[in-house]
Amino acid sequence: MFSDESKDRITKRRVLYYIKLSKEARGKATSLATTDLERENLTKMLRMFDDYLSDSEHFLKNGDFVRAFGAVNYAHAWIDCAVKTGLLDGHGDDRLFTLP
Repeated sequence: MFSDESKDRITKRRVLYYIKLSKEARGKATSLATTDLERENLTKMLRMFDDYLSDSEHFLKNGDFVRAFGAVNYAHAWIDCAVKTGLLDGHGDDRLFTLP
């Protein structure tokens, strides 16, 4: 995947890859929420995803690759958590999600 880069360096290319992957996950996952409480909790989780992804893009734009990488990982964790807890359907995609 990143054969031309050291595995112990955070690069713009690496951050962009994970932003793209997270956006793909956000687009693929669909709601399984059936109750008002589940919908409310899912809305909060997706908002956290969106906010952290926005933070990642902001940090990347400013050349802060470390914070950009951290933020995109937090973003993806929120989506992954929603799939893992059954609020989102990951459609069997174990590349994008940690499936239940």
